[in-house]
Amino acid sequence: MSDTSVKKVDSAYSPKGQLGQKYLASGKTVAMRLWENEQPGEPKEPAAREYETVGYVISGRAELHIQGQMVLLEPGSSWVVPKEASHTYKILEPFTAVEATSPPAQVHGRDEN
Repeated sequence: MSDTSVKKVDSAYSPKGQLGQKYLASGKTVAMRLWENEQPGEPKEPAAREYETVGYVISGRAELHIQGQMVLLEPGSSWVVPKEASHTYKILEPFTAVEATSPPAQVHGRDEN
């Protein structure tokens, strides 16, 4: 039997994670989250996550530091962070982006480890 569930999520009521992310729609194998108006500052410690991430910049600029490389993210840019890749972001100006994670980042505390 196929899954016929349909979900609509109003981001005004979406839960927030400890890192500032806002959790949007989530399915069994993929989830979306929003980083909204993240402010400039020093990059966090590099992390390697148990999920793959693809993202799209809506506004602002940031540097993605991944596996010894730096990728400049600007409005219209999209990117991929492979599962278990060591990475961090440095926000250069107020930054808003949407990401999809597979498997869902928020399940089983994957986002908080």
